[in-house]
Amino acid sequence: MVTLRQLEYLVTVVDLGSFTRAAAELHVSQPALSHQIAVLEQDVGGALLDRLPRAVRLTPAGRMLLPHARASLAEAERARVAARRATGIEGGEIHLATVYSATIGFLPGLLRQWRQNHANVRLRLYEFRHGDDMADAMNRGAADLAVGPTPPRWSGLIHPLGEEELVVVTSPDDPLSSSTGPINLALLSERAWVHYGPGHGLAEVLDQACAKAGFSPAVAVRTEQTASAPLLASAGIGPALVPASIIPPHFNGLIFATAPPTRRPLAVYHHRSTDPITTEFARFMAQEICLMPPHVAELLAPTA
Repeated sequence: MVTLRQLEYLVTVVDLGSFTRAAAELHVSQPALSHQIAVLEQDVGGALLDRLPRAVRLTPAGRMLLPHARASLAEAERARVAARRATGIEGGEIHLATVYSATIGFLPGLLRQWRQNHANVRLRLYEFRHGDDMADAMNRGAADLAVGPTPPRWSGLIHPLGEEELVVVTSPDDPLSSSTGPINLALLSERAWVHYGPGHGLAEVLDQACAKAGFSPAVAVRTEQTASAPLLASAGIGPALVPASIIPPHFNGLIFATAPPTRRPLAVYHHRSTDPITTEFARFMAQEICLMPPHVAELLAPTA
């Protein structure tokens, strides 16, 4: 019979790429780890891992099993936390799925507010490059709730949070420095942009916004780190399109709203069957979220 321990061993070996590192992480001997993987392979009827000289690689059977293994482990953790909440052993733990831009944008302030009144509730973040990846993870039961781009299809509950505005960032000495008010992206059609890595959610947002303005953005540099985009833009590498919420105070680059506005709807969503702590957290998010930081709103406000 396949056990959760065996699935945990398999996932850890895959994630760390090594039996040696996995054994150290799991605090078991390497022979014991290898034995449990062998028993698992015997139970499923075939090899799950190819043992290469310096790495391990999933076999086709292993690739089929891995997402189910992750889902089983996630569900077991959810069950453990739910039981501890119900018995009053602890305040609980919320598993929150989100996208990179939320973690460096509006979430820190919200989580600080939440913790002021719920200090005994732990939070665990699962961060994703794209809203679709996050929605897929939610469907697999990887987290209690998610906050980010509104999913196109969701069978559970969705609490709209409003629209997140994206702004253009350039260097302080950019030719646009004399411009006031929102700008049309077509003005930047000849520029090479600070873009995002393929598969990053904001790469899709930028491409779609530029397409509506009638051009495809040339690329000066691609970054995987959302927080790097405004820094690269302010350094003069090229313009960037970023969520207004990630612009830090005292930012030294130029910031422009776009005309027409570039926005994406955000929501917090979760499964229909959930616990009171998760429900309360979702309600708190919907009531307290601020998607436009005051210091950015002030910079974007028209001057008299």
